[in-house]
Amino acid sequence: MKPDYKLSVPFFEFGPKAYLYGGELLSLMKKIDSFAEKYDMDVIADVQTTDLRLIAANTSERIHVYAQHMDSIPVGRGMGTILPEAVKATGAVGVMLNHAERKLTLDEIEKAIRRADEVGLATVVCADTEEEIRAVAGMRPNIVVAEPSELIGTGIAVGREYVDACIRLVRSVDPSIMVLPSAGIRCGADCYNIIMAGADGSGSSSGICKAADPAAMAEEMMAAVRRAYDDREGKR
Repeated sequence: MKPDYKLSVPFFEFGPKAYLYGGELLSLMKKIDSFAEKYDMDVIADVQTTDLRLIAANTSERIHVYAQHMDSIPVGRGMGTILPEAVKATGAVGVMLNHAERKLTLDEIEKAIRRADEVGLATVVCADTEEEIRAVAGMRPNIVVAEPSELIGTGIAVGREYVDACIRLVRSVDPSIMVLPSAGIRCGADCYNIIMAGADGSGSSSGICKAADPAAMAEEMMAAVRRAYDDREGKR
């Protein structure tokens, strides 16, 4: 059964990958937490497994801490794997699956989603091609991250046509699934354009981590998400 999970729209996703960890990551996350309050926005932070408890214990409920990966194993044997129950016990509320840098088979994705459902973790699943997006949406994760793998980390943002197509595709399978078109997000303008195209959220990894001032870039992007959503919904 899908866990009872609430995430406000629009939302922001920050994936530090392996760029940031420990105290440096926590310092940035506390600033992002303050921006979440300022812009009335939930933030998904998919952090290193070793940092899950650190970030979950030292940020507000606006910060939704996710693992960057999780295995579908049961409690027991499984040296070197990441146990769903252990992720949940850190205070994390979700898990990211099938990122281009940690690809899974469709069978592995489905098993991991079901295990996440069992322990009460939300799922955000990455997909690339139309075929993969359709297949992943059919597994009913909470969020589909649609991103062309060739654009990840390039600074070349996904285009309006791709965003439109992804949103329509996911909605045709299950309108309740949130959609996060991503890849190549480098500034607030990219975030604004994605939200105006109909996305539920926007986010960035290297665009923030490699910025001269990561906190300032995170705020620029989050402010753009809020502004775009309010413009789109006629709230300004």
